[in-house]
Amino acid sequence: MNPGVIKAYMLKEFRELIRSRQILIAYILPTMIIILFGYGIRMEVTDARTLVIDNDGSHLSRDLAARFEHSKYFDTAVVTGMDESEALRRIKQAKTDILIIIPEGFEKRILHRERTELGVFIDGAFPVRATTMENYVKGVVFDAAATLSKKAPKDLITIDSRNLFNQAMRDEDAIVPGLIGLILLVAPAILSALLIVKEKEEGTIFNFFSSPIRKSEFVIAKLVPVLLLHSLNIFILFLWATWLFEVPFRGSFLLYWIAAELYILISIGIGLLVSIITRTQIVAIVLTIIITIIPGFLYSGMLMPISSMSGESKVEAHLYPVMYFNHIVYDTFLIGQGLDSPKIQLYLAILFGYALFLILLGSWLMKKERG
Repeated sequence: MNPGVIKAYMLKEFRELIRSRQILIAYILPTMIIILFGYGIRMEVTDARTLVIDNDGSHLSRDLAARFEHSKYFDTAVVTGMDESEALRRIKQAKTDILIIIPEGFEKRILHRERTELGVFIDGAFPVRATTMENYVKGVVFDAAATLSKKAPKDLITIDSRNLFNQAMRDEDAIVPGLIGLILLVAPAILSALLIVKEKEEGTIFNFFSSPIRKSEFVIAKLVPVLLLHSLNIFILFLWATWLFEVPFRGSFLLYWIAAELYILISIGIGLLVSIITRTQIVAIVLTIIITIIPGFLYSGMLMPISSMSGESKVEAHLYPVMYFNHIVYDTFLIGQGLDSPKIQLYLAILFGYALFLILLGSWLMKKERG
């Protein structure tokens, strides 16, 4: 292996990246993704359009309605005497998200310790959002019930519930670390695939076929610039997460950096494999996006916990590297257990094995011959 040849090819690649302005894409794309998705993805539901029909008109029913009015999660309108069918029509017309009907005799039943029911209708067109709104409604009602029960004998069991690691339940703390895993999977793979496919599309790949340069030297010269460029993105994304989105960082930066470098090598390996089976840049981009973005969202644990998956979906999640890297990223940002956790040690080893396998496989499949 000739270091001088590798250096010359690397300088050529950097000059080509600057000339074609692809070097800007290497930094603009990750920044755009983290800003767009970091602000755009929201698991929390606020200002849900809520209609409360108070058919009781009592002190307790007004107090319950006021709890919805004073919550940031509901944009509440309280009416009396509205026909139920008319209220349901408002949901069908997408004018109302939640309908709550307080029946007549509500206060009387409560004061007599009798069972009473509330009518709650929720727009379930989007199940996740509907479940969130349902939980919000239950929370308000149960809180009101707990206030009333203070007059009764103290319950034998009380629950003191606290949230760990994300005490404020901020969407940014849950979404942004996961976006780092998505970005570092997508961006390096696209760039590494393009660098080789571009040579095929323009016919300059034949210079490699006819030159004395070794296959290993060619692969290193092509992929090391991508590694160096996106190694800087590790720090840029960290700054965006901690400074712009104010996500806490409680773990080891060294662990975060090492895991991210291994993860970038995995992404580069994916791009290398894509470049071997494609011949045009547009096909390479589309295939890389399909391979990286879809599992990056589905199996990263960012939107759905891996532990809640079952069957084939759970198996697929364990086949993709994004799950392992994101577990480490969430630990470094929110938990801080680090290498004291055997799972972190195992996941680092899996990332290393994944990176080594993909790079070696891509290098072996790349043939130095015409066509």
